[in-house]
Amino acid sequence: NHYGCGIDENTIKESADAVVRLGLRDAGYVYVNIDDCWMTDKRNSDNELVPNPVRFPHGIKFLADYCHHKGLRLGIYSSSGTKTCAGYAGTLNYEEIDAKTWARWGVDYLKLDNCYHDLVSNQARYGRMRDALNATGRKIYFSICNWGEVSVWEWAGEVGNSWRTTGDISDNFDSMRDIFKFNANLAQYAKPGGWN
Repeated sequence: NHYGCGIDENTIKESADAVVRLGLRDAGYVYVNIDDCWMTDKRNSDNELVPNPVRFPHGIKFLADYCHHKGLRLGIYSSSGTKTCAGYAGTLNYEEIDAKTWARWGVDYLKLDNCYHDLVSNQARYGRMRDALNATGRKIYFSICNWGEVSVWEWAGEVGNSWRTTGDISDNFDSMRDIFKFNANLAQYAKPGGWN
């Protein structure tokens, strides 16, 4: 993630604008995803996640509408634990509330990370979120980011639309090559609707 925690509303809008301006949307790149650090570290009185009011003053629905108007889709980040990897409010035990919130905002994609999971099994955590997303009635692409733990490729096809099979990629060719080589051996687990 190029921006780390230095993300804000204008960065997301500028990214969406660039995807369209550079012709990437027309080439099939339609998702603009917000990674970690978009939220506050506490939930509101209804136990809902709250966008950082300084960096996202108009909220996430505003950005979803902005992207949709441009023919794009908006993605959001959370973690399947009590906190995100950067220490913000996580999703564990709030799956239904968070899924409903994201659906109400018009979110189209969820990247669900693996930090601070309190030793709750991967299948249980990600399965609960799958069920919560499906219950909203909104089609939200579900990306499982558990770093390849517990042979995710063997079970995630029944849970999400894509899954990470390794740890983070680094900004160099060797990292990309190593991840490619690892994934070449997992091709049989990928299929339309479920990708390594």
